[in-house]
Amino acid sequence: MKRRDLLAASGALALTGCAAEPTGDAVSNDNRRFQWKMVTTWPPNFPGMQTGVMRMVQQLERASAGRLQIRVYASGELVPGMEVFDTVSRGVTEMGHGAAYYWKGKFEAAQFFTAIPFGMTAMEMNAWLYYGGGLALYREFYDAFNLVPFPAGNTGVQMGGWFNREINTVADLRGLKMRIPGIGGEALARAGGAPVALLADEIYTSLATGVIDAAEWVGPFNDLSMGLHEAARYYYYPGWQEPGPTLELLVNKQAFALLPPDLQQIVELAAAALNDQMTAEFTARNAGYLAELVRYPKVELRRFPDEVLEQLRRYTDELLVELVAKDPRVARVYESFNAFRQQVKPWSEISELAYLQTRQL
Repeated sequence: MKRRDLLAASGALALTGCAAEPTGDAVSNDNRRFQWKMVTTWPPNFPGMQTGVMRMVQQLERASAGRLQIRVYASGELVPGMEVFDTVSRGVTEMGHGAAYYWKGKFEAAQFFTAIPFGMTAMEMNAWLYYGGGLALYREFYDAFNLVPFPAGNTGVQMGGWFNREINTVADLRGLKMRIPGIGGEALARAGGAPVALLADEIYTSLATGVIDAAEWVGPFNDLSMGLHEAARYYYYPGWQEPGPTLELLVNKQAFALLPPDLQQIVELAAAALNDQMTAEFTARNAGYLAELVRYPKVELRRFPDEVLEQLRRYTDELLVELVAKDPRVARVYESFNAFRQQVKPWSEISELAYLQTRQL
């Protein structure tokens, strides 16, 4: 009954029918026990991401009555964070957690399943994935790598990042060494900047020692705990580069197929719960931590000038056109992604955006 109650609570997330359907009765007589390993791209006990993964694992173990037990390894504990994709793909571990745009070297289209600059918000991304065909494409492409992906977390709109110089014009981006991944980094490069790929545990030292001039990570919740406010002065918004970044749970395809149907469904629902809970946590925590950050006398909260945002948007559009022209997989995903973005835009403008503007009156 405890397992059934937890599943009912998870089912309240309204994701039934949005992802893979279970192939059998929800209650199984298969009492086999599975002991899995999971690797992540996050540092140990990292707030929101790694702690969210640990919460999901606890829910999985409780919901399965201990039939599915998972040992979690943070970045560097078993493999480096950037090796999570390959580790799960090869079956060295059964699970992994990270962000799809980290694997752009595998295939460029992966970036769309995390975030595209000036793309969709967390709610819009979920709508595309679950109801707009995005999840089917996601799983189709990952199938070639022996992986089953699940949306499993979202931070919501991020901050634009920490800077050790003021950004007043596009010219101020020239020569800027900045930690920024994906297409956002490529757009910065077109503006004359130098994108640098760094995982979370490398950002503070690189920023404090001048190895980089700026860094975007997530938002106040994580940024304060990492001490980024001590390494840079100017805190810019909005997060044009990551408006609604989806994180992912990766499961080895063969390992997932060996699970009985009820455990497969429990994995699906636990990922969905994390996807929902993480966004809620970041919304709540960012609000409180922002209030604390702005009290520091050396921190200056700044909005990117419209001129800078507009130029970065133009560079992003150019990059997408080029990627679509040279990569058929990008073309397929972009067609679906952009069609849904255009479809949802009018509703977002007269619902969320209109309400938020009205609330300011």
